Amino acid sequence: EGRSVSVVFAAWIVGAILSIFGAFSFAELGSMIPEAGGEYAYLRRGFGPVYGFVFGWMHSIVGRPSSLASISAGMMRFLSFLLPVIAAPLFTVQIAIPGLTGWIKPYDFVFTWAQPLAVVWLLIMTGVNYLGVRLGGAVQVFLTTIKITSVAIVIGVAFFAPASAPASGAQPFWPAAGMGAGAIFRAFLATLAAALWAYDGWEDLNLVGSEVANPQKNFPRALVGGVGFVAVIYLLFSAACLKVLPFETVAASRHIASDVVEHIKGATAASWITLAMVISALGSMNSSVLSGARVGYAMARDGIFFKIVEGIHPKFRTPGRSLIFQGVLASLMALTGTFEELTNLFIFAAWIFYGAAVVSLFRMRKTEPHLPRPYRCWGYPWVPGLFVAGALALTVDIWLERPGRSSIGLLLILVGLPFYQRWKRVSSAANDAA
Repeated sequence: EGRSVSVVFAAWIVGAILSIFGAFSFAELGSMIPEAGGEYAYLRRGFGPVYGFVFGWMHSIVGRPSSLASISAGMMRFLSFLLPVIAAPLFTVQIAIPGLTGWIKPYDFVFTWAQPLAVVWLLIMTGVNYLGVRLGGAVQVFLTTIKITSVAIVIGVAFFAPASAPASGAQPFWPAAGMGAGAIFRAFLATLAAALWAYDGWEDLNLVGSEVANPQKNFPRALVGGVGFVAVIYLLFSAACLKVLPFETVAASRHIASDVVEHIKGATAASWITLAMVISALGSMNSSVLSGARVGYAMARDGIFFKIVEGIHPKFRTPGRSLIFQGVLASLMALTGTFEELTNLFIFAAWIFYGAAVVSLFRMRKTEPHLPRPYRCWGYPWVPGLFVAGALALTVDIWLERPGRSSIGLLLILVGLPFYQRWKRVSSAANDAA
């Protein structure tokens, strides 16, 4: 997306800064409102119940299912390095919406073995977390260890290998001379969106706020420390890849870690690192499943979501119904969307509400100044203000670049409002009867 090394690294750095600024802001929100549901709880407290509902609806219907589906689709990309048949087309369908082809461009939907296999892994990870938080947490520690180790191996192998002639002599460090400032900025924002998808997850701790021990200390420590560590890893990984392979090869690769190791150590070593990267993707999927179902559960408990997702499993003590609901939606998206489409849909929807949640921080500083804040956002008001500005710029750019799909995402979010009105009437009638 970035078309030059400088734009790519700028996007990684700015993405890290934005994520850390968001983590500082969310640390204050999480420490003063340590409730399950994250942004659902903050927007409800800061602006009123309907705002919390709109976030929760987006998260449960669009945001988290599309995130899980995109992670699973990405994992299939890694796996296709080992088994190319996974990416082989089974059939192709041309999709065009009559009357809207000028707005939503027709495209070919290609169905491969990757889609049903992605569903299989989504269901497995849902089952693991259904069986209990302890089991899910133990699996997450193991998978995270595999992920960090595999990335460290790629970085080490690449940095200690001699740079190839094409990689060392033909890297486009600066944007092409003919690119105008507007084109460079659009390329930067497109790359930033991809970087923020990679960084995403820093807010997940807030979704399970009621389950975090000593949130006053652990929220800021985990959020800020985690984002900073991941940022360093990604920057080192990008530098390692560009040391070994030409920029155009890196940009076009569907499984870059495997390609780097294959270039240096051969196909056998690349196969092992690919297996490790598949396991690391499972780690990302597992952590996302682990935290995501809490929002739907919290809303159903409050009477403003489908009753079918309410309740804690009596034996495993997990929101089992909410996990199943989330897994089914994610599976449907994995069957019908591509990695790029799912990623863009998730980033667009999620960052609207990341920004809105931080706006609620400003509001509660004024409306509830005496609410206990064990952790106060560093750099207030500039740090949260810059985060909100960044979120606004990102979402507007995505909408301008992809107006059709972005508008469909907004429509799916707004469809929840009639449900909200109905659930509120039912809840009010029940309260009056009581």
